[in-house]
Amino acid sequence: MAPKPLTGGVYAPTVAFFQPNEEIDVATVEKHAVYLAQAGISGIVVQGSNGEAVHLDREERKLVTSTTRKALDASGFDKVPVIVGTGVQSTRETILLSKDAAEAGADYVIALPPSYYKGQDTVQSRRTFFTDVADASPLPVLIYNFPGAANGVDLTSDDIIALAQHPNIVGVKLTCANTGKLARIADAVPQGFLTLGGSSDFTLQTLVAGGQGVIAGLANVIPRACVEVYKLYTAGQVAEAQKLQAIVARADWVTIQGGFPAVKAALQGFNGYGGVPRRPTPAADVAATTAAFKEGWALETSLTKK
Repeated sequence: MAPKPLTGGVYAPTVAFFQPNEEIDVATVEKHAVYLAQAGISGIVVQGSNGEAVHLDREERKLVTSTTRKALDASGFDKVPVIVGTGVQSTRETILLSKDAAEAGADYVIALPPSYYKGQDTVQSRRTFFTDVADASPLPVLIYNFPGAANGVDLTSDDIIALAQHPNIVGVKLTCANTGKLARIADAVPQGFLTLGGSSDFTLQTLVAGGQGVIAGLANVIPRACVEVYKLYTAGQVAEAQKLQAIVARADWVTIQGGFPAVKAALQGFNGYGGVPRRPTPAADVAATTAAFKEGWALETSLTKK
C-alpha cells in the first residue's frame, strides 16, 4: 500500500507510556494517539527523542507502532500518517527496524545519523548511511537532524539538499533550530520534500522561511494551540499567529528545559495520564510542571471550547 501523504502542519512526537511495572501501557498509547488526532495533528511520530526509543526493545517498538496505527484506524483517523524513529548506530540495524516499522503498519521512518563513533564521522559516511537506509527501507525516509541527541553531529544544508535528491528520502526534521539552514533547504529541495522545524517555538519562523510545519514535542500537551499557530499563519492572519506563537514559545520553554519528563508530567497533570520515564531517567515534578504551563493550558482550553 502507498504511504499516507505527508501534508503541511503540526506533527506530534509522542511519549512512551508505561505501567507501574514498566511494561508498555497499551491502553494509554491508544488513548493518546486518538486525542492528538482529534486535536487536528497532521501526523504522529513514535520512537523519537520524546518516545524513549533508547529505552525500548525491538518487540516493544513494534508494539507501540502497531498499537498507534490500529487505534487511529479504529477511530476514523486512517488518513493520519504514522512515522517511526528507526535511526540507531549501524546501517544494518536501522534497516532492520525500518522493515519492522513497515510490518507494524507505519507509513514513514525517520532516522538520526549515527554518532557514537563521532571521531570516524565524515561527510561521506553520513551521506552513505542515509542513502543505504533509503535504498533498503520499504518505507520512505525522513532525516532527523538533532545535534543534541546525536553527540553533536550536525548535518549541513549541503548534506540534506544532496540527500533530498534520493527518491525514497522525503523530508527532514531540523531540531538544530537553524532557520538559515532551513531556508536554504526549503528553497533547494525537490517539490514534495517536507522541510520541518523541530520545535513549536519556531513554527512561524519555519513557515516564513519556506518550511511546511513542525514536529513538536509540545504538541503532546497543547496540540490545538500548536495547530492554531499554523492555521492562522496559513490563513494570512499573521498578527494573530504572532500573538499565539509567543504563548506557545513560552510554554515550549518548559519542555525544552525539562525534556520529555516534563511532557509526561504535564500530561499527567492535565490529562490524568503520562506516568514517568523508564529508569534511570528521573521523573519531573507534576505540580511544578503544570503550574509552569498555566498560560499555555489556558489557551488550549479556550480553543477546545470553540
